[in-house]
Amino acid sequence: MLGGTITVPDPLPTPSQDAENLRKAFKGWGTDEKAIISILGHRNADQRLKIRQTYHDSYEESLIDSLKSELSGDFGKAVILWALYPPERDAKLASEALRKKGVKHVAVIVEIACASSPHHLIAVRQAYCSLFNCSLEEDITLYVAQPLRKLLLALVSSYRYDREVVDENIANLEADKLHDAIKKRQLDREDVIWILSTRNKTQLKATFNSYKQVYVKPIDQEIKECGDSDFLSLLQTAVWCIETPENHFAEVIRSSIVGIGTDEDSLTRAIVTRAEIDMLKIKEAYYKENKGSLVDAVIGDTSGDYKDFLLTLLGEGKL
Repeated sequence: MLGGTITVPDPLPTPSQDAENLRKAFKGWGTDEKAIISILGHRNADQRLKIRQTYHDSYEESLIDSLKSELSGDFGKAVILWALYPPERDAKLASEALRKKGVKHVAVIVEIACASSPHHLIAVRQAYCSLFNCSLEEDITLYVAQPLRKLLLALVSSYRYDREVVDENIANLEADKLHDAIKKRQLDREDVIWILSTRNKTQLKATFNSYKQVYVKPIDQEIKECGDSDFLSLLQTAVWCIETPENHFAEVIRSSIVGIGTDEDSLTRAIVTRAEIDMLKIKEAYYKENKGSLVDAVIGDTSGDYKDFLLTLLGEGKL
Protein backbone atom coordinates (compact mmCIF):
# COMPACT_ATOMS: atom_id res chain seq x y z
CA MET A 1 0.00 0.00 0.00
CA LEU A 2 1.29 3.45 -0.96
CA GLY A 3 3.02 4.99 2.05
CA GLY A 4 2.84 1.82 4.14
CA THR A 5 5.74 -0.25 5.46
CA ILE A 6 4.25 -3.75 5.34
CA THR A 7 6.16 -6.28 3.25
CA VAL A 8 4.28 -9.25 1.76
CA PRO A 9 6.01 -12.39 0.42
CA ASP A 10 5.91 -13.33 -3.25
CA PRO A 11 4.66 -15.93 -3.88
CA LEU A 12 2.04 -15.50 -1.17
CA PRO A 13 0.97 -18.61 0.78
CA THR A 14 -2.72 -19.43 0.62
CA PRO A 15 -4.98 -18.54 3.57
CA SER A 16 -5.27 -22.28 4.27
CA GLN A 17 -1.49 -22.64 4.49
CA ASP A 18 -1.24 -19.61 6.76
CA ALA A 19 -4.07 -20.85 8.99
CA GLU A 20 -2.43 -24.28 9.26
CA ASN A 21 0.97 -22.80 10.11
CA LEU A 22 -0.58 -20.56 12.76
CA ARG A 23 -2.31 -23.59 14.26
CA LYS A 24 1.06 -25.37 14.41
CA ALA A 25 2.58 -22.30 16.08
CA PHE A 26 -0.10 -22.51 18.79
CA LYS A 27 -0.09 -26.28 19.34
CA GLY A 28 3.61 -27.18 19.43
CA TRP A 29 5.91 -27.35 22.46
CA GLY A 30 5.28 -23.82 23.58
CA THR A 31 4.01 -21.03 21.37
CA ASP A 32 6.16 -20.24 18.32
CA GLU A 33 6.07 -16.44 18.51
CA LYS A 34 8.52 -16.06 15.62
CA ALA A 35 6.19 -17.98 13.29
CA ILE A 36 3.24 -15.80 14.32
CA ILE A 37 5.25 -12.65 13.58
CA SER A 38 6.48 -13.98 10.23
CA ILE A 39 2.94 -14.79 9.09
CA LEU A 40 0.67 -12.05 10.45
CA GLY A 41 3.35 -9.33 10.36
CA HIS A 42 3.74 -9.81 6.61
CA ARG A 43 0.09 -9.82 5.53
CA ASN A 44 -2.12 -6.85 4.64
CA ALA A 45 -5.59 -6.23 6.08
CA ASP A 46 -7.53 -8.19 3.44
CA GLN A 47 -5.09 -11.09 3.65
CA ARG A 48 -5.35 -11.19 7.44
CA LEU A 49 -9.15 -11.19 7.22
CA LYS A 50 -9.06 -14.21 4.86
CA ILE A 51 -6.73 -16.01 7.26
CA ARG A 52 -9.15 -15.36 10.13
CA GLN A 53 -12.10 -16.66 8.11
CA THR A 54 -10.18 -19.74 6.96
CA TYR A 55 -8.90 -20.45 10.48
CA HIS A 56 -12.44 -20.30 11.85
CA ASP A 57 -13.80 -22.55 9.08
CA SER A 58 -10.98 -25.07 9.52
CA TYR A 59 -10.80 -25.30 13.31
CA GLU A 60 -14.19 -23.94 14.47
CA GLU A 61 -12.33 -21.49 16.64
CA SER A 62 -11.70 -17.74 16.45
CA LEU A 63 -8.14 -16.79 15.52
CA ILE A 64 -8.45 -13.77 17.82
CA ASP A 65 -9.42 -16.07 20.73
CA SER A 66 -6.48 -18.35 19.96
CA LEU A 67 -4.11 -15.38 19.96
CA LYS A 68 -5.55 -14.19 23.27
CA SER A 69 -4.98 -17.60 24.88
CA GLU A 70 -1.44 -18.01 23.50
CA LEU A 71 0.05 -14.52 23.76
CA SER A 72 0.39 -12.05 26.60
CA GLY A 73 1.74 -8.63 27.52
CA ASP A 74 2.37 -5.81 25.08
CA PHE A 75 3.32 -8.28 22.36
CA GLY A 76 -0.04 -10.03 22.66
CA LYS A 77 -1.94 -6.73 22.64
CA ALA A 78 -0.10 -5.55 19.53
CA VAL A 79 -0.63 -8.78 17.56
CA ILE A 80 -4.32 -8.96 18.45
CA LEU A 81 -4.85 -5.32 17.51
CA TRP A 82 -3.07 -5.95 14.21
CA ALA A 83 -5.11 -9.08 13.47
CA LEU A 84 -8.38 -7.13 13.66
CA TYR A 85 -9.83 -5.67 10.47
CA PRO A 86 -9.09 -1.88 10.49
CA PRO A 87 -12.69 -0.62 11.07
CA GLU A 88 -13.21 -3.22 13.81
CA ARG A 89 -9.86 -2.26 15.36
CA ASP A 90 -10.65 1.47 15.39
CA ALA A 91 -14.10 0.80 16.85
CA LYS A 92 -12.47 -1.09 19.73
CA LEU A 93 -9.85 1.64 20.21
CA ALA A 94 -12.61 4.27 20.29
CA SER A 95 -14.61 2.32 22.86
CA GLU A 96 -11.58 1.86 25.12
CA ALA A 97 -10.59 5.53 24.76
CA LEU A 98 -14.03 6.77 25.80
CA ARG A 99 -13.85 4.80 29.04
CA LYS A 100 -10.50 6.29 30.10
CA LYS A 101 -9.87 9.61 31.81
CA GLY A 102 -7.95 12.41 30.14
CA VAL A 103 -7.92 14.31 26.89
CA LYS A 104 -5.00 12.21 25.58
CA HIS A 105 -7.31 9.21 25.36
CA VAL A 106 -10.24 11.08 23.80
CA ALA A 107 -7.82 12.35 21.14
CA VAL A 108 -7.96 8.81 19.70
CA ILE A 109 -11.50 9.64 18.49
CA VAL A 110 -10.12 12.71 16.70
CA GLU A 111 -7.44 10.56 15.02
CA ILE A 112 -10.07 8.13 13.75
CA ALA A 113 -12.33 10.93 12.50
CA CYS A 114 -9.73 13.25 10.95
CA ALA A 115 -6.76 11.10 9.89
CA SER A 116 -8.90 8.53 8.06
CA SER A 117 -10.88 8.54 4.83
CA PRO A 118 -14.63 9.29 5.02
CA HIS A 119 -15.34 5.71 3.89
CA HIS A 120 -13.23 4.29 6.73
CA LEU A 121 -15.01 6.47 9.28
CA ILE A 122 -18.39 5.16 8.10
CA ALA A 123 -17.06 1.58 8.38
CA VAL A 124 -15.82 2.28 11.93
CA ARG A 125 -19.23 3.60 12.95
CA GLN A 126 -20.91 0.50 11.48
CA ALA A 127 -18.43 -1.78 13.26
CA TYR A 128 -19.04 0.09 16.52
CA CYS A 129 -22.78 -0.59 16.32
CA SER A 130 -22.17 -4.28 15.60
CA LEU A 131 -19.66 -4.73 18.41
CA PHE A 132 -21.25 -2.67 21.18
CA ASN A 133 -24.98 -2.57 20.36
CA CYS A 134 -25.04 1.20 20.34
CA SER A 135 -23.66 3.96 18.16
CA LEU A 136 -20.32 5.70 18.61
CA GLU A 137 -22.30 8.95 18.92
CA GLU A 138 -24.34 7.52 21.81
CA ASP A 139 -21.22 6.57 23.73
CA ILE A 140 -19.58 9.94 23.09
CA THR A 141 -22.70 11.58 24.53
CA LEU A 142 -22.61 9.21 27.51
CA TYR A 143 -18.92 9.52 28.38
CA VAL A 144 -17.78 12.98 27.22
CA ALA A 145 -18.84 16.32 28.70
CA GLN A 146 -19.31 19.61 26.86
CA PRO A 147 -17.71 21.34 25.03
CA LEU A 148 -15.59 18.34 23.95
CA ARG A 149 -18.76 16.38 23.21
CA LYS A 150 -19.94 18.94 20.65
CA LEU A 151 -16.65 18.80 18.74
CA LEU A 152 -16.35 15.00 18.78
CA LEU A 153 -19.95 14.44 17.69
CA ALA A 154 -19.47 16.81 14.76
CA LEU A 155 -16.23 15.13 13.69
CA VAL A 156 -17.49 11.53 13.82
CA SER A 157 -20.91 12.31 12.32
CA SER A 158 -19.53 14.09 9.28
CA TYR A 159 -19.17 12.56 5.82
CA ARG A 160 -16.59 14.69 4.06
CA TYR A 161 -16.43 14.93 0.29
CA ASP A 162 -13.58 12.59 -0.66
CA ARG A 163 -12.11 14.40 -3.67
CA GLU A 164 -9.41 17.02 -4.11
CA VAL A 165 -11.60 20.03 -4.78
CA VAL A 166 -10.68 23.55 -3.64
CA ASP A 167 -12.49 26.89 -3.79
CA GLU A 168 -9.93 29.57 -2.97
CA ASN A 169 -12.60 32.17 -2.22
CA ILE A 170 -14.13 29.90 0.42
CA ALA A 171 -10.65 29.16 1.80
CA ASN A 172 -9.96 32.89 2.24
CA LEU A 173 -13.38 33.58 3.73
CA GLU A 174 -13.20 30.72 6.21
CA ALA A 175 -9.61 31.57 7.18
CA ASP A 176 -10.98 34.99 8.19
CA LYS A 177 -13.77 33.34 10.21
CA LEU A 178 -11.29 31.12 12.02
CA HIS A 179 -9.06 34.11 12.77
CA ASP A 180 -12.01 36.06 14.17
CA ALA A 181 -12.82 33.14 16.49
CA ILE A 182 -9.19 32.88 17.61
CA LYS A 183 -8.93 36.65 18.19
CA LYS A 184 -12.08 36.55 20.32
CA ARG A 185 -11.07 33.24 21.96
CA GLN A 186 -14.40 31.73 20.88
CA LEU A 187 -13.18 28.54 19.24
CA ASP A 188 -16.18 26.49 20.36
CA ARG A 189 -18.39 28.54 18.01
CA GLU A 190 -20.73 26.64 15.71
CA ASP A 191 -19.12 28.02 12.53
CA VAL A 192 -15.63 26.91 13.62
CA ILE A 193 -16.79 23.36 14.37
CA TRP A 194 -18.82 23.26 11.15
CA ILE A 195 -15.82 24.25 9.03
CA LEU A 196 -13.45 21.73 10.63
CA SER A 197 -15.91 18.85 10.61
CA THR A 198 -17.55 19.33 7.22
CA ARG A 199 -15.10 20.63 4.60
CA ASN A 200 -13.06 18.17 2.56
CA LYS A 201 -9.44 17.86 3.63
CA THR A 202 -7.97 19.51 0.54
CA GLN A 203 -10.25 22.49 1.06
CA LEU A 204 -9.22 22.70 4.72
CA LYS A 205 -5.53 22.56 3.83
CA ALA A 206 -6.14 25.51 1.49
CA THR A 207 -7.91 27.33 4.32
CA PHE A 208 -5.01 26.68 6.71
CA ASN A 209 -2.55 27.85 4.05
CA SER A 210 -4.57 31.02 3.46
CA TYR A 211 -4.61 31.61 7.22
CA LYS A 212 -0.83 31.46 7.42
CA GLN A 213 -0.35 33.70 4.38
CA VAL A 214 -2.64 36.41 5.74
CA TYR A 215 -1.98 36.16 9.49
CA VAL A 216 1.66 34.93 9.37
CA LYS A 217 1.42 32.29 12.09
CA PRO A 218 0.12 28.75 11.38
CA ILE A 219 -3.38 28.16 12.71
CA ASP A 220 -2.31 25.33 15.03
CA GLN A 221 0.16 27.67 16.74
CA GLU A 222 -2.52 30.35 17.07
CA ILE A 223 -4.87 27.81 18.67
CA LYS A 224 -2.15 26.75 21.11
CA GLU A 225 -1.55 30.36 22.11
CA CYS A 226 -5.25 30.74 23.03
CA GLY A 227 -4.74 28.64 26.17
CA ASP A 228 -4.27 25.11 27.44
CA SER A 229 -7.80 23.76 27.80
CA ASP A 230 -8.78 20.24 26.77
CA PHE A 231 -11.02 21.66 24.04
CA LEU A 232 -8.15 23.63 22.48
CA SER A 233 -5.91 20.56 22.70
CA LEU A 234 -8.47 18.48 20.79
CA LEU A 235 -8.96 21.24 18.24
CA GLN A 236 -5.22 21.38 17.65
CA THR A 237 -5.12 17.60 17.23
CA ALA A 238 -7.93 17.84 14.66
CA VAL A 239 -5.96 20.42 12.64
CA TRP A 240 -2.82 18.26 12.73
CA CYS A 241 -4.69 15.09 11.73
CA ILE A 242 -6.33 16.90 8.81
CA GLU A 243 -3.29 18.84 7.60
CA THR A 244 -0.28 16.64 8.41
CA PRO A 245 -1.25 13.36 10.09
CA GLU A 246 2.32 12.12 9.74
CA ASN A 247 3.51 14.91 12.07
CA HIS A 248 0.82 14.06 14.61
CA PHE A 249 1.66 10.36 14.73
CA ALA A 250 5.41 11.05 14.79
CA GLU A 251 4.73 13.13 17.90
CA VAL A 252 2.54 10.38 19.43
CA ILE A 253 5.45 7.96 19.01
CA ARG A 254 8.00 10.44 20.39
CA SER A 255 5.82 11.21 23.40
CA SER A 256 5.31 7.50 24.08
CA ILE A 257 9.06 6.92 24.24
CA VAL A 258 10.58 9.98 25.94
CA GLY A 259 10.84 10.28 29.70
CA ILE A 260 10.67 7.58 32.34
CA GLY A 261 8.99 4.42 31.09
CA THR A 262 7.27 3.75 27.80
CA ASP A 263 3.61 4.34 26.94
CA GLU A 264 3.27 1.02 25.10
CA ASP A 265 -0.43 1.48 24.35
CA SER A 266 0.19 4.73 22.45
CA LEU A 267 3.28 3.36 20.71
CA THR A 268 1.41 0.23 19.63
CA ARG A 269 -1.62 2.21 18.44
CA ALA A 270 0.41 4.60 16.32
CA ILE A 271 2.44 1.88 14.60
CA VAL A 272 -0.36 -0.68 14.18
CA THR A 273 -2.95 1.78 12.84
CA ARG A 274 -0.60 3.60 10.43
CA ALA A 275 1.69 0.80 9.18
CA GLU A 276 -0.49 0.25 6.10
CA ILE A 277 -1.31 3.92 5.51
CA ASP A 278 1.47 6.48 5.87
CA MET A 279 4.26 5.03 8.02
CA LEU A 280 6.90 6.02 5.45
CA LYS A 281 5.87 9.66 5.90
CA ILE A 282 5.76 9.24 9.68
CA LYS A 283 9.32 7.90 9.65
CA GLU A 284 10.43 10.95 7.64
CA ALA A 285 8.55 13.36 9.93
CA TYR A 286 10.04 11.70 13.01
CA TYR A 287 13.59 12.00 11.67
CA LYS A 288 13.08 15.62 10.64
CA GLU A 289 11.74 16.63 14.04
CA ASN A 290 13.98 14.51 16.28
CA LYS A 291 17.19 14.19 14.22
CA GLY A 292 17.07 10.46 14.80
CA SER A 293 15.56 7.31 13.35
CA LEU A 294 12.12 6.14 14.46
CA VAL A 295 13.33 2.56 14.06
CA ASP A 296 16.31 3.23 16.36
CA ALA A 297 13.97 4.81 18.91
CA VAL A 298 11.76 1.69 18.92
CA ILE A 299 14.82 -0.58 19.22
CA GLY A 300 16.10 1.46 22.14
CA ASP A 301 12.83 1.46 24.04
CA THR A 302 11.32 -2.00 23.48
CA SER A 303 12.51 -5.59 23.74
CA GLY A 304 11.79 -9.20 22.89
CA ASP A 305 8.93 -10.34 20.68
CA TYR A 306 7.17 -6.98 21.12
CA LYS A 307 10.17 -5.17 19.62
CA ASP A 308 10.49 -7.72 16.80
CA PHE A 309 6.81 -7.38 15.91
CA LEU A 310 6.85 -3.57 15.83
CA LEU A 311 10.00 -3.63 13.69
CA THR A 312 8.29 -6.03 11.29
CA LEU A 313 5.39 -3.63 10.89
CA LEU A 314 7.93 -0.84 10.30
CA GLY A 315 9.34 -2.79 7.35
CA GLU A 316 12.45 -4.02 9.18
CA GLY A 317 11.51 -7.70 9.58
CA LYS A 318 12.84 -10.43 7.29
CA LEU A 319 10.45 -12.14 4.91
